[in-house]
Amino acid sequence: MVLSPSTRPGTADEVLIEDFVRRHQRGLWRALRAMGCPAADAEDCAQDAFVLGLERGWHLDTDAAAAGRSLRTAARFLWLRRRRDASRRERRLIERAAADWERDSAHDDGDGWLAALERCLAGLPERSRRALELRYRDDAGRELIARELGIGEHGVRSLLQRLRAALRSCIERRRVR
Repeated sequence: MVLSPSTRPGTADEVLIEDFVRRHQRGLWRALRAMGCPAADAEDCAQDAFVLGLERGWHLDTDAAAAGRSLRTAARFLWLRRRRDASRRERRLIERAAADWERDSAHDDGDGWLAALERCLAGLPERSRRALELRYRDDAGRELIARELGIGEHGVRSLLQRLRAALRSCIERRRVR
């Protein structure tokens, strides 16, 4: 890649950009955290706000306070958009779960699903049942499960994925309607 004169390391523009980020990064992240933004999301929103600021030339503004306000405003709206989008996804999941419950379980309060689950669990090999107990009853992490079963952590992940899929299929076949 050939760099244009304005993007070569050490150019005046690069120095302005580095100074802009250095001057506002800590305060912007802290402002997002004060708004209740989790640390990882604050990193993302701050980065997106800086990109927006660079696109709009805020790094060229000689009024650092005004540039900081613009960054914080942009970051706030980015954080609000993330929350709105997450809320929409959550609402859709809740609505889907409610519809599934009405379709599949409302007639018996879920007893058919639980009975099918018990029958399916009883048919599993001991090692598979132990993996499920460790994960879902004891809330054990992959490392502990791997040690207990004598397999690698990636093996635990694969085993649990296969078991969940097998149980889902078994329950759907055996459930009383």
